[in-house]
Amino acid sequence: MRIDILTVLPEMFASPLDCSILKRAQNKGLVEFHVHNLRDYSTNKHRKVDDYPFGGEAGMVMQVEPIDRCIEALKAERDYDEVIFTSPDGEQFDQPMANRMSLLNNIIILCGHYKGVDYRVREHLITKEISIGDYVLTGGELPAIIISDALVRLIPGAIGDEQSALSDSFQDHLLAAPDYTRPAEYKGWRVPDILLSGHEAKIAEWRHEQALARTRALRPGLLEE
Repeated sequence: MRIDILTVLPEMFASPLDCSILKRAQNKGLVEFHVHNLRDYSTNKHRKVDDYPFGGEAGMVMQVEPIDRCIEALKAERDYDEVIFTSPDGEQFDQPMANRMSLLNNIIILCGHYKGVDYRVREHLITKEISIGDYVLTGGELPAIIISDALVRLIPGAIGDEQSALSDSFQDHLLAAPDYTRPAEYKGWRVPDILLSGHEAKIAEWRHEQALARTRALRPGLLEE
């Protein structure tokens, strides 16, 4: 998988892309990240990529030209499955979407900033808009990192135990069952006896029951889906 990220703040990606699963996946050749500074595609001598909105509304808007020039240059080199824009009014990002997108080969993620982007970008250049929640952030850089992490960890070989990703919360519209590790007793707090029994079938049944109970109590809407 190749992920091209378009941003005015490339420095925000230096640390997240250079640690943990994202770094290991890159080292294994499973994913390539390419971060592009949109200012490099500005024709303005001051490398500006924003301007005042028509109509006099407050705030600044990212211009269409630098974004178009960047996307056009990337598309001249390869085909892209999706050109994504991170926006608060996009389709809600969830695990089923992450599962589907983890199978893609090449994607572009455009990070909005300031008050947003010239709407012509969304009308003519974007193929998918994604929101990570009903709130507003300063820019799309953090959502881009979140989306990238959610996709990459699903690529076979990205994490040590592939079954671990398949048993995560939301994979089957359920929250995950509780997990425990050594010691079996601490300050009188005991691990459930069933997990120490070695009976795989009964443990699997217990996990499923716990997942159902936690989902029913904490996120009942998942069961309706």
